[in-house]
Amino acid sequence: MLVETVKLSTIVMRLTPELYPFLKRSELDFEIVLRNGLEALETEDAMEIIQYSISEHQKDALLH
Repeated sequence: MLVETVKLSTIVMRLTPELYPFLKRSELDFEIVLRNGLEALETEDAMEIIQYSISEHQKDALLH
């Protein structure tokens, strides 16, 4: 099994580049561990990873 660690920005640019401008730098720098490597990733998988990353970064956000 190929395990690969990549930044979210790499996933976004490869599979969903239209979403790149909507993500924060901290989200794009988030490191993702891919169990089967980047080559096995599908667009649907990328969307799930992006959603998870956004929700992780919003956990500590304060609403005013």
